[in-house]
Amino acid sequence: MNNHFKIGKYLALAIMVFLVFTWGSSFILMKKSLEYFPSDVVAAWRMFSAFVVLFIPAIYYLFRLKLKTILLLTLSGIIGNAVPAFLFAQAQTGIESYVAGILNSTTTLFTLIIGLIFFGYKARWLSVGGVIVGIAGVVGLMAVAGGKSLNFNLGYASYIVLATILYAFNINLIKRWLNEVPTLPMVSIAFFLPGLVAIFYLTSQTEIVSQLIHQPELWPGIAYMSILGLFGSAIALLLYYHLIKMTDILFAASVTYLMPVVSTLWGIGDGETLGLVHTAFILVILVGVFMVNYHDLMGKIKNRIDKKASNNQL
Repeated sequence: MNNHFKIGKYLALAIMVFLVFTWGSSFILMKKSLEYFPSDVVAAWRMFSAFVVLFIPAIYYLFRLKLKTILLLTLSGIIGNAVPAFLFAQAQTGIESYVAGILNSTTTLFTLIIGLIFFGYKARWLSVGGVIVGIAGVVGLMAVAGGKSLNFNLGYASYIVLATILYAFNINLIKRWLNEVPTLPMVSIAFFLPGLVAIFYLTSQTEIVSQLIHQPELWPGIAYMSILGLFGSAIALLLYYHLIKMTDILFAASVTYLMPVVSTLWGIGDGETLGLVHTAFILVILVGVFMVNYHDLMGKIKNRIDKKASNNQL
């Protein structure tokens, strides 16, 4: 029994490390992809790649799930994957990849805000304070991102803020109406319609087919985009939902906290500059995220301590 527990614990840790590295690396992959293709092609190819990987299970579950569930999963795929993919790709035409990674960590903050406003969730004052602190950090980071003017950065960084708001709506949607749906049908159906739209868009609204035939120098860009779709969307999302089922939401959410570290390291390695002011606002954001989750974290720790004490007494 103890060996089974240890294996599960190590597997969960391995999945978390994989997700941190994969999602933290997705921002530099987008940056590299944008060196070859415009943002709309990068986002559409990302959806297409995920669609290809998940096509067979999607077809299988389309005939086995209720229509209402399929519609909700499709909505989840649009607001939680497709639209954010375009927003992130467009944002990184104007801000550095590490800034995109940091701004993505505000998903937790917006999840709380939307839960309070639209889903009747109750929150402690410390959590509300954490939201305010986190938003202050986001605004500050947007103002100094790339060392350009506030208006310029606000225009691009706001794409990511909008994407994280959509992520937050999607998380609340899943918790409220899709929590009982197994992982594979949830992810495969979510990418089905966006994938079909992506195929139509790529073949009818872009010149990518012609470019691939006549411009072989663009193939590295295809590789970057395909890796992004395969690992950063399809596989990563499957593992993330499985991680939530294996452990608890706090353990899974720690992926979001650690992702900025990876994206920042990739950015520095690729020649991006990280100033003292940037670091200060990054810390403000992380403090806000910690404040939001403080009570839940302490509650989990207390429960585990009490459980261990109870087992020792037995």
